[in-house]
Amino acid sequence: MRSMAILTDVTRCIGCEECVLACKRTNGTGADEPRRWQQTAEDLSESRWTTLVPAPGGRAVRLHCRHCLEPACASACPVGALHRTPEGAVAYDADICMGCRYCMIACPFQMTRYEWSSATPRVRKCILCYEKVSSGELDQPACTAACPTKATVFGTRDELLAEARRRIADAPDRYLNHVWGEHEVGGTSVLYVSDVDLATAGWPAALRPGSYPALTRPALHAVPWTFAGVGAAAFGLNWVIGRRRRLAGGEGPAGPPEGEGDGK
Repeated sequence: MRSMAILTDVTRCIGCEECVLACKRTNGTGADEPRRWQQTAEDLSESRWTTLVPAPGGRAVRLHCRHCLEPACASACPVGALHRTPEGAVAYDADICMGCRYCMIACPFQMTRYEWSSATPRVRKCILCYEKVSSGELDQPACTAACPTKATVFGTRDELLAEARRRIADAPDRYLNHVWGEHEVGGTSVLYVSDVDLATAGWPAALRPGSYPALTRPALHAVPWTFAGVGAAAFGLNWVIGRRRRLAGGEGPAGPPEGEGDGK
């Protein structure tokens, strides 16, 4: 199976939300029930895995999981419920999820949501229709198939990066000279080209170019050695303190039994 990626061209989006409806139908997410902390019913939620947000100039920008090449959510998951597949989609296994929500804290884009009202809650997010595409039920994600203007298209990441650069080169007056997702957080499988800055519509302005898991990897590798060192230090300190207490109590240091070692 080929790698999975999406390119969204903000200049072609007409805001019709056909992608949103197709996602909801295909994944059976149900009606939107916004929580009190949401701004509107159109925010990302457990039932809305993709949505449109307004951008300057009357543009609409589609939001959904960016499917990072080195996903921070998967790195933070202690049981591997979130994992990057060989095809590039960041998928989710509800059977082993323990509901810690570390993934929600780790995601630099804040794309994951949680089933707060469920007795057996799951993490919910776009999975690029991974299971349906990999099984052959769909030939591409429901959202890209539904887009009437081809504002969001499916392909391999290399193909779509080349297409994004071609569009910018062919129409430099139409696009900003930037492919969102090419380098941010180590690269993502969801790419954007636009004529407006996406920092105003869901792309954090201060994202680092390198992967986020790479930041914590050296510290995590040091944990076993640090744990062993701290344990050894604690054992040594306990022995020293115990010896001093014995000496202070008149026990004296351990020596040969009475009558031995005096030549008698």
